[in-house]
Amino acid sequence: MLQEDKLVILLNDLVKINNDRIEGYKKAKTATDNADVKALFQHMMNDSVKYVTELNHLLLELGADTGNQDTTFSGKIYRTWMAIKTTLTGTDRYTLFSACEYGEDAVQRAYGDALSSDVPMSYHIREVLGNQREQLKEAHDTIKSYRDVVNQ
Repeated sequence: MLQEDKLVILLNDLVKINNDRIEGYKKAKTATDNADVKALFQHMMNDSVKYVTELNHLLLELGADTGNQDTTFSGKIYRTWMAIKTTLTGTDRYTLFSACEYGEDAVQRAYGDALSSDVPMSYHIREVLGNQREQLKEAHDTIKSYRDVVNQ
């Protein structure tokens, strides 16, 4: 397999984890009646839509297809968000935020794996992925702080 093909697969996997994140927060949003929490989840979804757009732009630069609306259900290692879609019951806020934090942990692992992989990538691509990971880390920390507050 060509190195460029490996990079396309890596970027597509990140598109999928972001699609999973969008679907997970859609589900989480329906599990709460709190307007502020719904707005937070919408913000998280919007961020992932932006990341998918950026990743698709990188894929276009590589000459790859960008119509990927898939999630990682196909068995990739980044399918953790799928667990959120099936476990959210909306019974309590702690469970809701814990499930979201679990998904955010998976996103962090996915980006960490991508950035530490042996797949060669340009500085520009590495910078985009690093920036996305940093912003996603902030989102993770926000979700964790909400979880900690409702646990008190």
